[in-house]
Amino acid sequence: MPSALDTPQGAAKLAESLLPPLGNRWLHTQAVAARAREASAAVSEVDRDLLISAAWLHDIGYAPELRDTGFHPLDGARHLESLGAPARLVQLVAHHSGAVYEAEQRGLSAELAVYQREDSPVLDALIFADMTTGPAGQAFDFDTRIDEILVRYKPGSEVHNAISKARPYLGAAVERTRTRLGLGS
Repeated sequence: MPSALDTPQGAAKLAESLLPPLGNRWLHTQAVAARAREASAAVSEVDRDLLISAAWLHDIGYAPELRDTGFHPLDGARHLESLGAPARLVQLVAHHSGAVYEAEQRGLSAELAVYQREDSPVLDALIFADMTTGPAGQAFDFDTRIDEILVRYKPGSEVHNAISKARPYLGAAVERTRTRLGLGS
């Protein structure tokens, strides 16, 4: 059954209904969606709208009204699933930017495992868009973005530990996307 979330416009509308009160999170989301549009040449033409939709929706789990577990990829995926969103879109939101590493830190691995992770150019490009965009929408290179996260979250926190462990995985996804875009290293 077609869903309005099948389109970047529908995804943007849902994100805009939830995220503007969160200030910088909304700025970040808009910039990640723009970055995903720029990176869409790294995925097949048939997957480009999916990538951009996932970028719009990747952080909706931060919206207070969606908070259940407190783990935004899982809360966002569950909400999208409740709306009847396409399975791949739900899975991309659930697994964006190395969520499996943070799920492990939070004791939520089993809950996240309900959503299959696809290892694909689409997930790589979503990671690329998120991991090259700062918290207020700034354009960052990968290392600057990771360093910014590690400074923002105190050592020993779930996010700090997860990003430290995920760094090689995330870096590889960013590099694969850069290669697909012809940007090299």
